[in-house]
Amino acid sequence: MKKTISITVYNESGVLTRISTVFSSRGFNIDSIAVGPTEHVGISKIIIVLPGDKQLLEQVTKQLKKLIQVIEVKDITSFPSVERELMLIKVNSTPLTRSTILELVTIFQSKVVDISDTSLTIEVTGDPSKIMTIQQLLQPYPILEIVRTGKIAIERA
Repeated sequence: MKKTISITVYNESGVLTRISTVFSSRGFNIDSIAVGPTEHVGISKIIIVLPGDKQLLEQVTKQLKKLIQVIEVKDITSFPSVERELMLIKVNSTPLTRSTILELVTIFQSKVVDISDTSLTIEVTGDPSKIMTIQQLLQPYPILEIVRTGKIAIERA
Protein backbone atom coordinates (compact mmCIF):
# COMPACT_ATOMS: atom_id res chain seq x y z
CA MET A 1 0.00 0.00 0.00
CA LYS A 2 1.23 3.52 -0.82
CA LYS A 3 1.57 5.99 2.03
CA THR A 4 1.66 9.77 1.69
CA ILE A 5 3.58 11.68 4.35
CA SER A 6 3.53 15.46 4.77
CA ILE A 7 6.60 16.82 6.56
CA THR A 8 6.84 20.46 7.63
CA VAL A 9 10.44 21.61 8.06
CA TYR A 10 12.59 24.65 8.63
CA ASN A 11 14.05 25.56 5.24
CA GLU A 12 17.73 25.12 6.07
CA SER A 13 20.69 23.85 4.13
CA GLY A 14 20.94 20.06 4.24
CA VAL A 15 17.44 19.35 5.59
CA LEU A 16 16.44 17.31 2.54
CA THR A 17 19.64 15.27 2.80
CA ARG A 18 18.94 14.49 6.45
CA ILE A 19 15.39 13.41 5.68
CA SER A 20 16.37 11.22 2.73
CA THR A 21 19.07 9.63 4.90
CA VAL A 22 16.36 8.46 7.34
CA PHE A 23 14.83 6.49 4.48
CA SER A 24 17.96 5.23 2.74
CA SER A 25 19.75 4.12 5.91
CA ARG A 26 16.82 1.82 6.67
CA GLY A 27 16.45 0.55 3.10
CA PHE A 28 13.10 2.25 2.50
CA ASN A 29 12.32 3.24 -1.05
CA ILE A 30 10.74 6.60 -1.91
CA ASP A 31 8.31 6.53 -4.85
CA SER A 32 7.99 10.31 -5.09
CA ILE A 33 9.18 13.41 -3.30
CA ALA A 34 8.17 17.04 -3.76
CA VAL A 35 9.48 20.02 -1.81
CA GLY A 36 8.36 23.63 -1.80
CA PRO A 37 7.95 26.71 0.36
CA THR A 38 4.82 27.25 2.45
CA GLU A 39 2.88 30.38 3.31
CA HIS A 40 5.41 31.04 6.13
CA VAL A 41 8.84 32.44 5.31
CA GLY A 42 11.60 29.94 6.10
CA ILE A 43 9.22 26.95 6.31
CA SER A 44 8.91 24.27 3.62
CA LYS A 45 6.63 21.30 3.08
CA ILE A 46 7.92 17.95 1.87
CA ILE A 47 5.44 15.43 0.46
CA ILE A 48 6.79 11.89 0.26
CA VAL A 49 5.03 8.86 -1.24
CA LEU A 50 6.40 5.48 -0.27
CA PRO A 51 5.30 1.86 -0.34
CA GLY A 52 4.78 0.31 3.06
CA ASP A 53 2.53 -0.64 5.91
CA LYS A 54 1.53 0.98 9.19
CA GLN A 55 4.57 -0.40 11.05
CA LEU A 56 7.02 1.04 8.51
CA LEU A 57 5.26 4.39 8.65
CA GLU A 58 5.42 4.49 12.46
CA GLN A 59 9.13 3.71 12.39
CA VAL A 60 9.88 6.40 9.81
CA THR A 61 7.72 8.97 11.62
CA LYS A 62 9.57 8.41 14.91
CA GLN A 63 12.93 8.83 13.19
CA LEU A 64 11.85 11.97 11.32
CA LYS A 65 10.50 13.61 14.49
CA LYS A 66 13.97 13.29 16.06
CA LEU A 67 15.45 15.64 13.44
CA ILE A 68 15.84 19.21 14.72
CA GLN A 69 14.68 20.77 11.42
CA VAL A 70 11.39 18.83 11.41
CA ILE A 71 8.38 20.73 12.74
CA GLU A 72 5.61 18.21 11.96
CA VAL A 73 5.21 14.79 10.36
CA LYS A 74 1.73 13.76 9.28
CA ASP A 75 0.41 10.67 7.48
CA ILE A 76 -2.24 12.09 5.18
CA THR A 77 -2.95 8.81 3.38
CA SER A 78 -6.31 8.22 5.03
CA PHE A 79 -7.44 11.85 5.28
CA PRO A 80 -9.56 13.45 2.58
CA SER A 81 -7.07 15.42 0.51
CA VAL A 82 -6.45 17.04 -2.85
CA GLU A 83 -3.59 15.39 -4.75
CA ARG A 84 -1.91 16.66 -7.91
CA GLU A 85 1.00 15.83 -10.18
CA LEU A 86 2.40 17.53 -13.24
CA MET A 87 3.65 15.67 -16.30
CA LEU A 88 5.24 16.97 -19.47
CA ILE A 89 4.98 14.34 -22.19
CA LYS A 90 6.45 14.60 -25.68
CA VAL A 91 4.76 12.40 -28.28
CA ASN A 92 5.52 11.70 -31.88
CA SER A 93 3.01 13.51 -34.06
CA THR A 94 2.32 13.27 -37.77
CA PRO A 95 -0.33 15.15 -39.75
CA LEU A 96 -2.45 11.96 -39.58
CA THR A 97 -2.25 11.53 -35.79
CA ARG A 98 -2.20 15.16 -34.66
CA SER A 99 -5.98 15.65 -34.51
CA THR A 100 -6.47 12.46 -32.45
CA ILE A 101 -3.78 13.53 -29.99
CA LEU A 102 -5.33 17.00 -29.73
CA GLU A 103 -8.70 15.39 -28.93
CA LEU A 104 -7.11 13.53 -26.03
CA VAL A 105 -5.50 16.78 -24.85
CA THR A 106 -8.95 18.43 -24.82
CA ILE A 107 -10.71 15.51 -23.12
CA PHE A 108 -8.11 15.45 -20.32
CA GLN A 109 -8.21 19.25 -19.92
CA SER A 110 -4.51 19.41 -20.70
CA LYS A 111 -2.64 21.75 -22.98
CA VAL A 112 -0.04 21.69 -25.72
CA VAL A 113 3.01 23.68 -24.59
CA ASP A 114 5.31 23.01 -27.56
CA ILE A 115 4.81 21.89 -31.14
CA SER A 116 7.09 20.92 -34.00
CA ASP A 117 6.70 19.15 -37.34
CA THR A 118 7.29 15.78 -35.68
CA SER A 119 6.11 16.10 -32.07
CA LEU A 120 3.77 17.66 -29.53
CA THR A 121 4.69 18.39 -25.92
CA ILE A 122 1.69 18.21 -23.61
CA GLU A 123 1.29 19.50 -20.06
CA VAL A 124 -0.99 17.34 -17.91
CA THR A 125 -1.95 18.31 -14.38
CA GLY A 126 -4.18 16.23 -12.15
CA ASP A 127 -4.45 13.37 -9.74
CA PRO A 128 -2.07 10.44 -10.28
CA SER A 129 -4.73 8.26 -11.95
CA LYS A 130 -5.41 10.95 -14.58
CA ILE A 131 -1.68 11.19 -15.31
CA MET A 132 -1.38 7.42 -15.74
CA THR A 133 -4.49 7.18 -17.93
CA ILE A 134 -3.44 9.79 -20.48
CA GLN A 135 0.07 8.32 -20.52
CA GLN A 136 -1.38 4.91 -21.41
CA LEU A 137 -3.62 6.38 -24.10
CA LEU A 138 -0.68 8.20 -25.71
CA GLN A 139 1.53 5.06 -25.89
CA PRO A 140 0.61 4.23 -29.52
CA TYR A 141 1.96 7.50 -30.98
CA PRO A 142 4.79 6.78 -29.55
CA ILE A 143 6.00 8.63 -26.46
CA LEU A 144 9.39 10.27 -27.00
CA GLU A 145 10.02 11.63 -23.49
CA ILE A 146 8.29 12.01 -20.12
CA VAL A 147 9.08 14.23 -17.15
CA ARG A 148 6.93 14.08 -14.00
CA THR A 149 6.87 15.89 -10.70
CA GLY A 150 6.28 14.10 -7.46
CA LYS A 151 2.81 14.08 -5.99
CA ILE A 152 1.81 17.08 -3.92
CA ALA A 153 -1.12 16.87 -1.54
CA ILE A 154 -3.05 19.00 0.92
CA GLU A 155 -5.77 17.99 3.34
CA ARG A 156 -9.28 19.13 2.55
CA ALA A 157 -10.82 21.69 4.89
